[in-house]
Amino acid sequence: MKKASSFEIVAARCWNLLNEGKPFTPIFVVGTFALFRLDQWTNGDFWLAAGLSLLLLLPLFAIYYYFDFPLLLRNYLWLPVVAALLVWEPPHNLSLYATAIGLYFFFTVFFWGTLYYRLRIGTTLWNFKRFWKLVLKNSDSTSGNAQEQLPKLLLLLFLWNHLYIGIDLTGEGYLSSTHFSEAVVPLYLFIGCILLFAWILHANLFDWKPKETAPLTESPDATGKAVNEKVIVIVVDGMRKERFEEADAPFLKKLRAEGTEYTQMETVYPARTVVCFSSMFTGAYPKEHGIRSNMVWRLGIRVESIFDSLRKVNKKGRLLGIAHLIDSMGDDVESVTAVMHNDRADRNIIERAKKIMAEQDPDLLVVQLIGVDQTGHSRGVLYDEYLQKIAEADRLIEEYVGWLNEQGMMRNTTLILCADHGQADGIGGHGHLDEGERFVPFFLNGPTIKQGHRVDERHSLISMAPTLSFLLGAPYPNGSRGRVLSDAFKPQSKSGSGGKETSNESKGTQEISRIHSSA
Repeated sequence: MKKASSFEIVAARCWNLLNEGKPFTPIFVVGTFALFRLDQWTNGDFWLAAGLSLLLLLPLFAIYYYFDFPLLLRNYLWLPVVAALLVWEPPHNLSLYATAIGLYFFFTVFFWGTLYYRLRIGTTLWNFKRFWKLVLKNSDSTSGNAQEQLPKLLLLLFLWNHLYIGIDLTGEGYLSSTHFSEAVVPLYLFIGCILLFAWILHANLFDWKPKETAPLTESPDATGKAVNEKVIVIVVDGMRKERFEEADAPFLKKLRAEGTEYTQMETVYPARTVVCFSSMFTGAYPKEHGIRSNMVWRLGIRVESIFDSLRKVNKKGRLLGIAHLIDSMGDDVESVTAVMHNDRADRNIIERAKKIMAEQDPDLLVVQLIGVDQTGHSRGVLYDEYLQKIAEADRLIEEYVGWLNEQGMMRNTTLILCADHGQADGIGGHGHLDEGERFVPFFLNGPTIKQGHRVDERHSLISMAPTLSFLLGAPYPNGSRGRVLSDAFKPQSKSGSGGKETSNESKGTQEISRIHSSA
């Protein structure tokens, strides 16, 4: 499978400007306003009046950029729209707002949901027949959340248009008379009320964010002898927990049943892929590692990763994943192109994973499978295609584990299978922890892992990094928090991993081989 090209890496970053809700709102409003008055572009007064009126409205743009309104909060966004219509005269240029609505659905349903997915992952050209319903139901704060974006877009356009019409550069408008204060004072009182309204909503209703209170990881000691020679982490991106239970995935479920499962493994907030991977492999919260969305303004994490820790003990780790992950993990990522038919993507990733193990033989390999996530985004998570993609991932993982066994690479190796986040209804949104996003499948299997064990206590994905450090005998990353998942481990024998296999190790290796052959 080819690596992501430099063009694809840059294009992925540019796409996030339109995919993430925060930058999309101002970009769309400015673009729509300019396109609506395309015939005035050669008039210098248009740009001056449009710029001045936009400048007056920047505080409201800032409020809508700072505050997300996902899930139930989006229901309150129409109240400021109604209030604006009551305060100011009926809207001029109704065709402006019709244009905005039309452009929004053209972008989300046809450009994004149909053309973009067709060119990138081979989705059917008829995808718009389903995607419009997904956009209307989506509750996450991306550009594809119609119930959040439309009231924001319409209010901003209404107020901007009102200010623009009032500016008369010839001498009779706001800027040249006492009418300026009469017009602007009510505007800023209104914007101040929106700020207070948004703050009250978030202070009283935004209560689903996980607590970020775990102390720095201290014990058990990760600087001793390694428990395992290798660890393989397979992340099925976007695999929703209850849909995994419904899917035909016998191999994964057998690994889980004969290993240790964490039934209440919680992802981080916001549950974006780059954010989740950064937290999993640093052990730190987003506010500490600095990655707060897939739109990464400042490249690179601010704390150490597990890959840095491994280098301190002369060990090697690799992360096989899509171009987005380079923005946080840099050169530790073996990038794969995401521009490929979705039915071939995971197959090619598994083949690349085999090649990395055969040629580089890392102590830690993290593999990101992307087919499930991409199906959820393009076709929805509550349809059969999503279950089929989980089943496909199961077969590919079974093949990969079988190959590792054949190569003798499963000797004293722990497998960790998990998702980075779930996916909500609609366009498979994830970030703000709607139903289906918060808790993820997570289980371990290997010669040093307890068999048939289940842990029902709540844990966080930030436990991944310190657990990997402990298993591989590396120091904890300097920002690592939470606990090592030590309740999954068998009591350690004295021989460790540097010499011959213990009896537990031999039995565990035989067990993984048996699971592979019987699943």
